[in-house]
Order: sequence, then structure tokens, then C-alpha cells
Amino acid sequence: MNKLKAHIENIALHHTIFDLPFAYMGAFLAAGGVPDMFVLLWITLAITGARSAALAIDNLVDLKYDRVHPRFTRRPMVTGAVKPWEAKLLIVVSLLVCIFAVYQLPSICIKLLPLAALPFVIYPFMKRITCACHAVLGVSIAMAPAGGWVAVRASIDFEMIVLCAAVGIWIAAFDAVYGAQDEKFDREQGLHSLATAVGAAAAMNMAKVFHVLCIGCFVWLGVIMNLSWPYYLGVGIAAVTLVYQHSLLKPDDFHNLTQMYFMRNGIVSVAMFVCTWVGFYI
Repeated sequence: MNKLKAHIENIALHHTIFDLPFAYMGAFLAAGGVPDMFVLLWITLAITGARSAALAIDNLVDLKYDRVHPRFTRRPMVTGAVKPWEAKLLIVVSLLVCIFAVYQLPSICIKLLPLAALPFVIYPFMKRITCACHAVLGVSIAMAPAGGWVAVRASIDFEMIVLCAAVGIWIAAFDAVYGAQDEKFDREQGLHSLATAVGAAAAMNMAKVFHVLCIGCFVWLGVIMNLSWPYYLGVGIAAVTLVYQHSLLKPDDFHNLTQMYFMRNGIVSVAMFVCTWVGFYI
């Protein structure tokens, strides 16, 4: 049980709250209501498998940095609770689960899978190359609503692109804020982030602008899809959550950037999905 717990912690399974609700939202919007339950099952397995592989890859690639990072001393791969070979095995199994699930969906899904998987495979390496690494993570998470949409409609539509833009901008901006606390460490290790490029204060201000753009995209989506008022309630909850989150941090004070702060961003994805779902009954 301790080994299982270590693996679950290593892949941060609870972080599926950031992408799975948006995958469901994409599926519900594409269906104009509740999709087939089996489609939702395969979407769930595909997203969970992909997410698990992505986190394991990230932790494996960054292990040499995590071992010297003061905040990561308790990570399972740093403590040795999860061995590198075990992480590699989990990556393979997770990818196989993802591929199997995607095969149960329309054929366009498996054709697009390599393109959808590319961002999360290259993301860990982007920190070594460019301060735009946050954008790559945003694209990775945006593949969740894209996958949900295509799994139902078997097509790529403009509305889907707007939804993906909103989700991608949201998570990229959040990652830029989260990464701002590591500005000093990243500079010392030769890693890149928005904070190392422009400073923590400027990075956090840019994140605020991008989060406004994110909310704008959500509003635009509601307009072009003629969604009912509960959807806009979800947008409002998301906006208030983001404003509150930004109010907790200062460029020289990250003591509020706790695990609770991190997970509170899940309110955005859950509120958007639930309110979208409810909107189909109003």
C-alpha cells in the first residue's frame, strides 16, 4: 500500500481536477447535453492515462533538479520511494491505457493522439530552453477539452478552439505565477521561466492580464454557443476565484502559495463544467 501511495503521489493523481472536468465540458458542449456514458468512460481513462504519464515523465526528467530543490525533498522519487525504473514502467503502462481508451473512440482520435501527446512529452525539456515553457504546459492541458470534444463530434470546430484557448491561457498563467517563487533557484540552475525572463513582479502582472483574457474567451464561448445563464455563473465563479488567488500573493511574499492555494484552482475547472452541465437543463 505504501508503494501504491508513493506512485499516486508521484503522478499527483489529484491534479486531474485541472483537466478532467474540462475534458467532460468539451464532451458535453460537443454533444449539446449529456454524452454517451461509455464515451465518458473512455475519455476518463484516456485523460487519466495521459496525465499520469505526463507527470511521471516530468518528475523523471527533472529528478536531478528536484534532488537539490529545498521544496521537493519529500517527493517520492527524491526520497527513493519510487525508483526511476518504476516510474518508467508506470509511464509505459499509463500510455498503453491511454492508447487503448482512445482506440474505443472515433478513429480521428487515435490519428490525432500523437499531436495531442507531443506537448506533455516535450514540456519538461522546455524549462531548459525557453521562458515560454508555461505556454507549452497550457497547450498540454488544453488537449483535454479538445479530446472530449473530438471524442463526441469526431471533428475540430471553431467553438472547440475557443474553449481550448481559454483553458490553455488559464493554466499557462497559473503556471507562470507558481513558477515565480522559484526565480532564484531557476536562475542558479540555468532553467527558464517567465519570472527569470522579466522578474517575478512582471510575470505575476502578465499572468493577471492573461487570466482576464481567459475569462474573456469563456464569455466569448458562451456567446457563440448561445449557452444559458448557469454557464455564465460558472464563468463568474471562475473569475472571482482567479481574482482571489492573485490577491493572496506578492512578488516578494509567497508564503500563501501552499498546496491549498494550488488545489483551489480546481474550483475554476469544476465550476465551469458543473455550470455548463446544469445549463442544459435550464
